[in-house]
Amino acid sequence: MSAFEDLYFQTDDGLSLYVRDYSGPSVSAPVVMCLHGLTRNSRDFQDLAPDLAAHFRVLVPEQRGRGLSQYDNDSSRYTIIHYVHDMHCLLKSLNIERVGVIGTSMGGLMTFALNALYPGLISRAVINDIGPEIATAGLERIKSYVGSAGPFDNWDSATAYIKSTTAEIFPLWDEEQWAYFARQSYVDRKGKIVIDYDPRIVEPLKAEGADTESDTLWEMFDALETVPILLVRGDRTDLLSEDCVAKMRQRHDQCTVLSVPDVGHAPMLSERGVSSAIQSFLTV
Repeated sequence: MSAFEDLYFQTDDGLSLYVRDYSGPSVSAPVVMCLHGLTRNSRDFQDLAPDLAAHFRVLVPEQRGRGLSQYDNDSSRYTIIHYVHDMHCLLKSLNIERVGVIGTSMGGLMTFALNALYPGLISRAVINDIGPEIATAGLERIKSYVGSAGPFDNWDSATAYIKSTTAEIFPLWDEEQWAYFARQSYVDRKGKIVIDYDPRIVEPLKAEGADTESDTLWEMFDALETVPILLVRGDRTDLLSEDCVAKMRQRHDQCTVLSVPDVGHAPMLSERGVSSAIQSFLTV
């Protein structure tokens, strides 16, 4: 596994946020930023990032309220617009004016918004299993489990739980893969295995209606018209419909689709052939 440095930066509203910084092959290497999903953290990219670091400097931030980043005492700030401002603050602090972005789920929506708010910043975008139309079934599934897991007495219990709740997403995984995923999802605090995020991150989400402002998301997606996109889709996903994918391709002539077999929402990007496809896309 490629080495990374622990980096912290301050947001405009005073929080300390954490970033894994993979230095890349040279100081002049182009930069790729990896954005995780709603309840996730930087460990989701711990297999992909070292591969990318052969060609890029790779930044893997943890959003406020996740992992080693500071929790916000005001849960109303757990919103995409705040996360996007945080990411711009990160890039500004490092004097980075151009970046490739890989966004998983919520990270994909952040990519839409980052480009809309800061045109010209994103060079190429990998959007992982999300689109401007978010399927209701998948959204309700996510809302149902956020903040509800654990604590667990040991890693075996945590692994058994996460397998029981997500087996349909990764039907071909073996026990070793489930144990690995548990350690990407949870953390050991004082001898208890707990979720690695502030459970209050769901409060703004639950306050929203079932519609997810699709018109606004389509406007932001359309703003990506000059940015090449690789759209990754798990073929068992319940969040990104085939109809939405067809519309995205119709509206964006530089949108290429990579289907990941036997995976739901969302692909881990460590599946066979996915890392090499992402590298090829980003290095064109």
